Amino acid sequence: MTERLEDIALKMVSNGKGLLAADESTGTIKKRFDSIGIASTEESRRDYREMLFRTESAMKNCISGVILYEETLYQKAADGTPFVDLMTAAGSIPGIKVDIGAKPMALHPHEFITEGLDGLYERLRKYREAGARFAKWRGVITIGDHRPSWGSIKANSQSLARYAALCQQAEIVPIVEPEVMMDGTPGDHDINRCAEVTQHVLQTVFADLFDARVDLEGMILKPNMVIDGIKARKASVEEVAERTVKVLKATVPASVPGIAFLSGGQTSEEATAHLSAMVAGYDLPWKLTYSYGRALQETALKAWGGKSENVAAGQRAFQHRAEMNTLAANGSWKKDLEKAA
Repeated sequence: MTERLEDIALKMVSNGKGLLAADESTGTIKKRFDSIGIASTEESRRDYREMLFRTESAMKNCISGVILYEETLYQKAADGTPFVDLMTAAGSIPGIKVDIGAKPMALHPHEFITEGLDGLYERLRKYREAGARFAKWRGVITIGDHRPSWGSIKANSQSLARYAALCQQAEIVPIVEPEVMMDGTPGDHDINRCAEVTQHVLQTVFADLFDARVDLEGMILKPNMVIDGIKARKASVEEVAERTVKVLKATVPASVPGIAFLSGGQTSEEATAHLSAMVAGYDLPWKLTYSYGRALQETALKAWGGKSENVAAGQRAFQHRAEMNTLAANGSWKKDLEKAA
């Protein structure tokens, strides 16, 4: 019997577990590796991700699923074990990033459109055969003078809806990720502007998902938090939580099983604190959790530094961040727990 999409989606957001975004493209992981002074090769990328996937306690107790890049979906650990098998053994669901990136949008300066719909259904079928049970597509919305334009919002929203429908047809749970950027150019907008744009974007996305006949119970939303621009940061943890919840309540149907936030531009600790404040402070119809990349990995990457003798240190750092975020997804994170570690 095929597992229902609704059951997979619920499993992805239940019990305080969250998603590890390990779907950095080859270009992005090279930048991360440049920051610690090591070359990005197929072997170094494998070693780094194997370190994360073999952090047993984190994978079993905190990570419900892992978003992979295509290379990683088919990769094997140094001993020949497929990464998909490592994850499945830990009770973690393999997923896959399926867009091919946000490209500059024609006639829309400083705005982007995500590509990758051509041939997507065939790719999804292949990814499912390889073990993927959910997918991710990111649409990027920038704030600036006269931005975002309606053209940019609508084009990205329709792409997300078409992607989500194709996923469900291929028996894969879609993660729908419309990201209103906090760190785009110029990044000096206040939290009111972010709230206004995020609300408009989410309303548009859910209207298009409805038109595309997407089953909302078999998807996960991955939005930005409502937060001021990276050059204008002054909103408190409580204000970010309050404003984010208000926008979500106004836009996200209760039939969506869960919301897994992206960390986009926040520090690791900020992303954890904001999530915990939302879960602890509000009674909500959906599960809230995390789908973090850098905010789960940054300390682990630095502790590892590309050296085999540092694998245990890298795993301890990853374990700590995973535990902190799972506490946050249960509303019980406290700042002094960071210091205790």
